[in-house]
Amino acid sequence: MRIQRLLLGACLCGLLACESSPDSGSLPIPTSVEQDSSLYADDAYLLRNGKVAGRPKMTQVYEPYSLDSLNIPFINNKLLNALKRNERLLHLTQGRRNYRLGNLRVNYKELQQTVDILKSWQFTKPLGLSRYLDAYQIWGNDRFGNVRFTGYYTPVIKVSRTPDETFRYPIYSRPLDWKGPLPTRAQIESKGLLSGKGLELAYAADKVDIYYMQLQGSGYVEYPDGSRELFSYNGTNRHPYRSIEKYLLGRKDLDVPRLSVEGIKSFLRGKPELTDTVLFQNPSYTFFIRRRSAAPSGAGNVPLTANYSIAVDRRYIPLGSCLLAAFPVFDHKKQRVVRHEYRILVAQDVGGAIRGPGHVDFYTGIGQAAARQAGNLNSYGQLWLLLPKKSRPAFISNSAQ
Repeated sequence: MRIQRLLLGACLCGLLACESSPDSGSLPIPTSVEQDSSLYADDAYLLRNGKVAGRPKMTQVYEPYSLDSLNIPFINNKLLNALKRNERLLHLTQGRRNYRLGNLRVNYKELQQTVDILKSWQFTKPLGLSRYLDAYQIWGNDRFGNVRFTGYYTPVIKVSRTPDETFRYPIYSRPLDWKGPLPTRAQIESKGLLSGKGLELAYAADKVDIYYMQLQGSGYVEYPDGSRELFSYNGTNRHPYRSIEKYLLGRKDLDVPRLSVEGIKSFLRGKPELTDTVLFQNPSYTFFIRRRSAAPSGAGNVPLTANYSIAVDRRYIPLGSCLLAAFPVFDHKKQRVVRHEYRILVAQDVGGAIRGPGHVDFYTGIGQAAARQAGNLNSYGQLWLLLPKKSRPAFISNSAQ
């Protein structure tokens, strides 16, 4: 399970978005983005950040939407594996059998049936799926159906089992016998309040690497002999998360070229005297536990699948659900979202910074390439919850307003 993750460029809606994937169900590239598929029909039009404007305001958290007007992508082997992990997740969470999601009531059996239906179209283009599934569009935070997509990943950082002149920054496990409130990040790192208590799991060469692994909630550590271990989320100090990006954005005297993971790392490497000042703006601190033979997993306790798993607010999207996304495609030359492509995504994780029906976090994988992809994703798309067609309970009219 992960906690607050970096919401890259939270104040900058025009940051880069993820590139198109070859196994996605892409919408045709239009001559004018305003005319791209049914998403931009009638008076609707596409904004630079991926929002679709000019549509009527939605009246319910979930509204029925014609699945025939949406392009269901090919169900390839990676998606099939993600669906199988959803099956395991649902098996592990059978105790939670009923969900109220705004105006919808959903039960465990329906989530399982959705997985089964999608699996039956494996390795084929799922034509005619609308005979078996219904789509319900979530209204987002603006109630116009615009959902923000950000990204997260699993970092890999170099460490040592023992401290030396290079590897001198400890990675801590959670203290189980601490009396009273746990210390802040500044108190832990500047005053050493946890040192010498047997909580050190390993030592890193750069505290900024530790910081970003904490934001992602887990990460691989690599020892000098090349061996790796997974450090998983083991709780926090329960202090509030505060964005260092917002702090840097507000410092007009500092020239930070890019508010991305690599951009901030590069800036702090050039000004190491500012590292503590910047990092200590966030008092929240994440602890880890060693997992010797595990893959990165989410709150659903199943391994995450890169480019398919998402983190959600489970008050609106239950873990184990399958969703169709109109995913933003960003054109780097034009510096804007030019269209959306359809992807099937699976809800397998949660995050402390994911709040409400208008934001999901997209898992991009492990390592530097995944970090770049996650850092470049901060745009808007749409989401539809997929549910079996023949067993729908009645809507509760306008109950969530």
